[in-house]
Amino acid sequence: MEKRVVITGMGAITPLGNDVETLWNNLVNGVCGIGNITRIDTNDLPVKIAAEVKDFDPEKHGVDPAFARRNDLFAIYAMAASIEAMKGNEGCFDPERLGVYVGSGEGGFDTILREIVKWTDKGSKWVSPLLIPSMISNIAAGNIAIRHNACGVCVPIVTACATGTHSIGEAYRAIKHGYADAIITGGSEAAVNPISIAGFANCKALTRAEDPKQASLPFDQRRAGFVLGEGAGIILLEEYEHAKARGAKIYAEVCGYGNTCDAHHVTAPHPEGKQAARAIKMALDEAKYNENDVLHINTHGTGTPLNDSSETAAIKLALGEENARKAYINSTKSMTGHLLGAAGGVEVIAAALALQNGIVPPTINLNEPDPNCDLNYTPNKAVKADLTMAISQSLGFGGHNACIALRKVEN
Repeated sequence: MEKRVVITGMGAITPLGNDVETLWNNLVNGVCGIGNITRIDTNDLPVKIAAEVKDFDPEKHGVDPAFARRNDLFAIYAMAASIEAMKGNEGCFDPERLGVYVGSGEGGFDTILREIVKWTDKGSKWVSPLLIPSMISNIAAGNIAIRHNACGVCVPIVTACATGTHSIGEAYRAIKHGYADAIITGGSEAAVNPISIAGFANCKALTRAEDPKQASLPFDQRRAGFVLGEGAGIILLEEYEHAKARGAKIYAEVCGYGNTCDAHHVTAPHPEGKQAARAIKMALDEAKYNENDVLHINTHGTGTPLNDSSETAAIKLALGEENARKAYINSTKSMTGHLLGAAGGVEVIAAALALQNGIVPPTINLNEPDPNCDLNYTPNKAVKADLTMAISQSLGFGGHNACIALRKVEN
């Protein structure tokens, strides 16, 4: 028999705050987490702004100082977020029935860059023996498993900007079909470094805007690229009866998942959004969406010219024109920037809290709507709505499409 799956823990390290409560309050209030880059020298870079994590002290988040010294920042963010997600949930699971599905789009780029500089400047003997276990994308999941004694299924997923959403979707399926009682899942990224910025900028993906507060412009006709962000979004998924039996706090039920590929282009989405629409429809159908549902959509909404128009087309194709126009839609990337592999984790958290609280955070900076993006994108101010369902979707380089559907829990 198929199992029900619920969210019983959440953790976040983001440009809008280093815990879930702060993140949510800032999202609702339309706070912009984007600013001038402070961590690295940008003199040689064409882009000077990013959505950086601020005032982050790993030790204050329960991360061992020795761990922080030895690991890449993406793994440290993931660990900190997992500790928040597991607060109050430790020791509640058979270790062999507790899994980890946490991925990263880039992995340890900071570590790679640092060690390459050592190699070129000083020679191979100066390269750290910790290079490989620090930079590989699966190491965040491995470290989280060690910390929380999770001996069950452990599958780190890498699908670029869809990583976090795919991780949650595959974890949902694993619990639904009985392979685990609970899975720590989501994504993490620490890509604010010179190589990542140069690479994204040179392929014309990043905005060259100079004003940080008017840089991330999803669905606005002035949009010119995304703003690079960083952080981690981690949730605890749990089988419903297991959660109910132990009296766990339940935030939302995961009730649908869609996973498709455009098979079209390495970086560009299909302009008609056909396969993105199919991923949305797969999630909606599994969740038994109907026209009486009050639906919230947390979009991929990057603020690139191609994404936002094709995503609008995908939503219309999946829901039909009339239902698409009734949905409460937003892009939290207008505030957080684009967290790449961590985006899906953070945005599922945002969608779950929107559903739980009946509040849809705004898409800020939406002052000149694109005529081709003509749905209700909740411009500039949060709105209250009696939501019954939410979806969060992510689209990644390589044509990867993923969508998660959530409902309020009905006992």
